Amino acid sequence: NDGYGLSVKTVRRAAQNGYKVLITVDNGITAFEPALEAKKLGLDLIITDHHRPHDHLPESFAVVDPYQIDCQYPYKKFAGVGVSFKVLSLVYQYLNLKLPDKVYELLLLGTVADVVPITGENRFWVRYGLNLVNNSDYAARSLSLKVLKENARVAKPNLSATDIGFFLAPQINALGRLEDPRQGVAFLISDNEEEVRHIGKILKELNESRKGIEKNIFSQIESMVNSGQIDLTNDQVITAAGSWPPGVIGLVASRLVGAYARPAIVLHLTQDGLAKGSCRSIKDFNMFNALSKCSDLLINFGGHAAAAGMSLDAKNLPELKERLNLLMRQELPDFDFKHKLSIDSQLVLSEANKKLMSDLQYLEPFGCENQQPLFYVKDVSLIDSPVLLKDAHVKCSVFADGVIKPVIFFSRPELF
Repeated sequence: NDGYGLSVKTVRRAAQNGYKVLITVDNGITAFEPALEAKKLGLDLIITDHHRPHDHLPESFAVVDPYQIDCQYPYKKFAGVGVSFKVLSLVYQYLNLKLPDKVYELLLLGTVADVVPITGENRFWVRYGLNLVNNSDYAARSLSLKVLKENARVAKPNLSATDIGFFLAPQINALGRLEDPRQGVAFLISDNEEEVRHIGKILKELNESRKGIEKNIFSQIESMVNSGQIDLTNDQVITAAGSWPPGVIGLVASRLVGAYARPAIVLHLTQDGLAKGSCRSIKDFNMFNALSKCSDLLINFGGHAAAAGMSLDAKNLPELKERLNLLMRQELPDFDFKHKLSIDSQLVLSEANKKLMSDLQYLEPFGCENQQPLFYVKDVSLIDSPVLLKDAHVKCSVFADGVIKPVIFFSRPELF
């Protein structure tokens, strides 16, 4: 109803209902007008965020954001959930109370789902959370975890960060599409099994329908590329706008980056002439800095180097597109828009064994900035014909270096 982040409308509603303190999570660092409204109405506003601040901060009781210039906390790369976790830890420490285990589960899910770097302190808490949720006693107690695993048909006893990223996080993201956000909270922390299972069923359906909508939007944009409506020879940044549902356009932008190896902006056109969108970028191009240089065209914007959100008058879109393309050409004149594979090591096929798999576990959890190692095996021959299992998984046998090994590609039927 109110869009992303803190709005003046929300602040007024909080004041009318007698609230005295407002705490933001994962937003608020650019909420200048709502912050002034909170001050005017006598509400203490505490902002907890992990997005990049602009050159000034909203007026508030407190701002907790590791990217503030004067923030001395050594680790910067928390997700929104990580920043609120640090505040929560401090409150519990002050009250001399022990944090409930559920907090660490939510910290794990939110950190992985938000695709922040799995380095430093994030890596510590993700490992800690995985140890917790893979404990059979805890796993049996956490209703939401049980339902998410059942929905995704994850049967293995131990979850990895990769499992959470691919199978559980998309369902959690569907929480944002529930009509009542309180249902989302109930799903994650309630001990009423009937309620959790009911909401879990809705999440599964929403996630399935989201996949269909996402696929449809992606194929529409793909058609624009194929027809030349989006000209990849001149468009360094893919920009597409339509009356698409705002809840999925960020995911579509990510898929476009994956498909075309260049930044992508996908926008939802509103009936009152605005364009609200999500940007995803490549490692070499800082999208937040680029949008800062085009801020005169934008109503508002926020985010990171790799992902950002914004809104603007739809009539400013052609100029924004032109400026971003120009910035990209200036910053990366020789960029070749090809996907690159970063190979960690050559592997002799006989070395692909249980010992290698158990040794690799020491490098986990894998994720952003701690990628799974990629190995290269030379001169491989296919033995026999591949087999398609359950219409989803491809199984085959390969020969190299004097040994035969079975290979399985999970959920890759297109390879068959």
